[in-house]
Amino acid sequence: MAKSEKLDAVTVSQEIVRDVGHSVSNADNILLAKLGYKSEFKREFSMTETVAFAFSIMGVVASVSSTLSFGLASGGHVGMVFGWLIPSLFVATIALSMAELASSMPTSAGLYYFSAKLAPPKYSALASWITGWANITGQVTLVCGIDYTCAQMIASAIAVGSDGAIILSAGATYGILLAILFSHGVVCSAATHILARLNLFYVLITVGTTIAAIILLLVVSGDDKVSTKDAFTLFENNTGWTSNGWAFILAFTAPMWTLTGYDSAAHIAEEVSGAARAAPIAIIVGVGATASLGWLLLIAASFATTSVTALLESPLPLPMAQLFLDVLGKRGMLAIWSLIIVVQYVTGAAQGVDASRVVFAFARDNALPGSRLWKKINVYTQTPVNAVWFVIVVSAVCGVLGFSETALESLAGSSVIGLYTSYAAPIFLRITSGRTKLVPGPFSLGRWAIPIGTIAVSWVMFMVIMLFFPSGRSPEAADMNYAIVIIMAVFIFSSFWWIVSARKWFHGPIKNVDDPDSTYNVVPKEHA
Repeated sequence: MAKSEKLDAVTVSQEIVRDVGHSVSNADNILLAKLGYKSEFKREFSMTETVAFAFSIMGVVASVSSTLSFGLASGGHVGMVFGWLIPSLFVATIALSMAELASSMPTSAGLYYFSAKLAPPKYSALASWITGWANITGQVTLVCGIDYTCAQMIASAIAVGSDGAIILSAGATYGILLAILFSHGVVCSAATHILARLNLFYVLITVGTTIAAIILLLVVSGDDKVSTKDAFTLFENNTGWTSNGWAFILAFTAPMWTLTGYDSAAHIAEEVSGAARAAPIAIIVGVGATASLGWLLLIAASFATTSVTALLESPLPLPMAQLFLDVLGKRGMLAIWSLIIVVQYVTGAAQGVDASRVVFAFARDNALPGSRLWKKINVYTQTPVNAVWFVIVVSAVCGVLGFSETALESLAGSSVIGLYTSYAAPIFLRITSGRTKLVPGPFSLGRWAIPIGTIAVSWVMFMVIMLFFPSGRSPEAADMNYAIVIIMAVFIFSSFWWIVSARKWFHGPIKNVDDPDSTYNVVPKEHA
């Protein structure tokens, strides 16, 4: 074949690929228009990058490292291993139900849009309002929780590196938090194609660090590991609760805090090519991979933990840091811990993007104070930069709670309660009033939707109640779980606003396109 003929063949192939891409983009935009919204983002997330985003936002190795204390206190070895496995199986039902909804209605509005469309018409706006505010609460507080933990990880590294000579105060840790938040504001303001490519790095560093941590804990601990029987069956109750069963249930907090944010695949749907297929796959793969790798890491940690009490009494902010120090020594600990800090940092960056898309979408439907400002798309990056900085500023304010360890833990509990309440609302409506309303997308649960959705909603109801309990029995003011205060503050504000004003003008998602077929059945100019 002549050289010119080869070049012609390559050119034709490239044209075919481009035309297919344009066709998929058009189909996405038409579907979005039929859902009521015009396309305002560039669709530059591929299937792989969408999966990477949903996975990296849970930051498995960093999240396990930051929540190890829950399992240690609530059952010791059993709390670590089975306190992770059992909730993960139930979270899978939530992920499956959410994947079905995201496939049917791929829009950045996500959960509150699902609720609006599946609720009885009379209660559609109210269902959307409640779901939206619950999700906003969870999204923003989760950004703060992730970044504050990153600051604590840095503080732990400084303490170990200085042999305990430098112990950062709460004020210094808060200063690190502000620096992390600011840098995340800059990163999250980038254009979509940059954010998409960054997620490939995120997933590589996350998976690589997790596997390295598992191998190091199992290999370097050598003969100092506990027996297989103890690693899986030794139970220790360090919660203060007399009931061992209830103490063990409290261990469920760790995986519930880690396995959150996977709705992110729905929130970036308007930036994804082939969103109706990519979003559900990203949700399922993200949850499955995080749950599996997290369990393997905790099994390795259980084998390497020779004294639960010693880890809980460590002067370091996070027990996992002490475990790595015990097993790997100072240099080894600092090496793996540095990578874990990077994982936690990129997890916060991914969550910042997710939260900003929720703020943008809710503001697009005029449901936030100052919506006109937060729903603006930056002309240069084609991303909601104002919404990004809204998230950063509110997270910084929430970070003040970090001056109290109890308040910070309550903030983490609030993020889980807010997110899972917003997850359960549309699933509940799907299995009740929305049984005949859902138009199935490429991914559908079919006849399994009702039983799976029922299990998912029941689990969320149980966990939300559990997350309001204090970690110990008969707590004093300093040990109280203030998640109820944070959640009620948001509930009272949003309820008051609804009764006084919003019920008169908020009618759920607002259509900003009239004729989807004629408006979007063309190739955008930049692709022509």
